[in-house]
Amino acid sequence: MIIRSIEIIRISIPFSAGTESRQNRGRAKDDDAFNAASPSHRRMESLMLKVTTDTGMVGWGEAFGHGSNPVTFKALSDVVGPMFIGTRLEDREQTLERVRRAVHGFGSTGPMVYALSGMDIALWDLAAQDAGVPLYQLLGGVPRTLELYASLVSYGNDPDEVHRQVSRARDLGFRKIKLHETDVDAIAAARVALPVTAGELMVDVNCPWSVAEASDIAQRLKGLELTWLEEPVWPPDDVAGLALVRRIGVPLSAGENAAGVQGIKALLEHQAVDVLQPSVAKVGGISAMLQVFALAKHHGVKVVPHCFYFGPGLLVVAHLCTLLPHEVAMEVPFIEFERLLYPALAFKPRMDLPSAAGLGFAPDLQVIEDYCVERALID
Repeated sequence: MIIRSIEIIRISIPFSAGTESRQNRGRAKDDDAFNAASPSHRRMESLMLKVTTDTGMVGWGEAFGHGSNPVTFKALSDVVGPMFIGTRLEDREQTLERVRRAVHGFGSTGPMVYALSGMDIALWDLAAQDAGVPLYQLLGGVPRTLELYASLVSYGNDPDEVHRQVSRARDLGFRKIKLHETDVDAIAAARVALPVTAGELMVDVNCPWSVAEASDIAQRLKGLELTWLEEPVWPPDDVAGLALVRRIGVPLSAGENAAGVQGIKALLEHQAVDVLQPSVAKVGGISAMLQVFALAKHHGVKVVPHCFYFGPGLLVVAHLCTLLPHEVAMEVPFIEFERLLYPALAFKPRMDLPSAAGLGFAPDLQVIEDYCVERALID
């Protein structure tokens, strides 16, 4: 089976987060354009790949990421994508390794690796379809209904709004909820809305603090009994600093911004985290995720994949979660899209896996047409 064409499709869909004045809440951040959970955003993007073979079979992938999608788009269209045209599906492992080596000079993370992640996902989708089985079965997973955890956008550290939104998620049946706030008062308001006896509370602060600052705030958060505090240290690859903060006693998570599998390995070797959070569309695709799972098992560390996606990437994480313990819940963005790319995006606290061969990604093609902002065809 030969790869004949690769279509790169960038879509942007408006969403609501349950408040009419999100952009006016809290302090503005310099990184709003590149922070998917920012209060200023009203749209969410997906950078998708549609890989077609000479038999007409189609595999889907997703590459990171959000505000940097135009850069990853160019990496796919001009560098990475053309190297896969004319290659055999059966040789996908060798092809992926050859392309990785060809672009290694661009670093262990960033647009080239994101592009490779998307291609890796699409090729796994094709491989599972060729085998006639759902992707989780090809991976060796155990099918199950997945628990979802609600990943809230930021509400600008407004305690009242945080309390309201956490209460809303709880009323909808979510018992595991993640914040994107940085002030202790806002986080405490969430714990009032979701007591320890009622559910689990996680906080992703997006790498804002020095080690000393993170240690001080972790000490102040100890009484809230967080399931984890995510990426508290700047820069995100300061694994030694993370290990120091972890000694405070608040469970830490990281891995979304790791520089590939080697970056994940550094987190584990420094005993820097309690929870690993690799991101399939950033770390190197499904192939890299399987390596991460093996490393985490060897070190006895829990894995909860990052998943702030709504395209094929979300379904990939769902399939991968079947390889993890039953108590691992899958992250989904706590937003309501103007239109659904596929039905599973009407998020409920639980989700069943697609039963079709492969990834099971069956998008509404009209939604793609209506919300497409950029596309390219490589053949």
